[in-house]
Amino acid sequence: MPVAGRPGASSVAGVHSVATPIGPLLLSAEDGGLSGVAFAASAGARSAEPLFLEAEAQLDAYFAGELERFELPLAPRGTRFQRRVWEALLEIPYGGTTSYSELAAAIGRPSACRAVGAANGRNPLAVIVPCHRVIGAAGALTGYGGGLERKRLLLALEAGKAGESVYG
Repeated sequence: MPVAGRPGASSVAGVHSVATPIGPLLLSAEDGGLSGVAFAASAGARSAEPLFLEAEAQLDAYFAGELERFELPLAPRGTRFQRRVWEALLEIPYGGTTSYSELAAAIGRPSACRAVGAANGRNPLAVIVPCHRVIGAAGALTGYGGGLERKRLLLALEAGKAGESVYG
């Protein structure tokens, strides 16, 4: 799943809200791909656009413990370096974690831990691009745009500690 829109894709644009066990998510799209997944204060915006409906179905399957990897066209906006970090995030296995230093080494920039951390913090596709899988070097939970409790829940879901699903 490349972190770029599909060549020749339709110009889907708009927003769509999805209710999840960790709170409402607001999805946005442009250039034929998902460009944002953000934590929202409330659900509201709905769309019949197939991209949003597929993203919602995959999010439902993820939270039900039935999906480990999203297969959606992505179109996040960011610098070349940020997109490289976001692509590396997609390689962290479901149920696994990595540190900022390991992620920096994985992209060939072992001394760029802080820059990797900053790029991770600017990930516009929460949950879909799994920035929640990045932890501190000593194994401590570190910052997450959705808050540490959400990060804890996502990691527990993936580790199988959340029971059969976080819906039940």
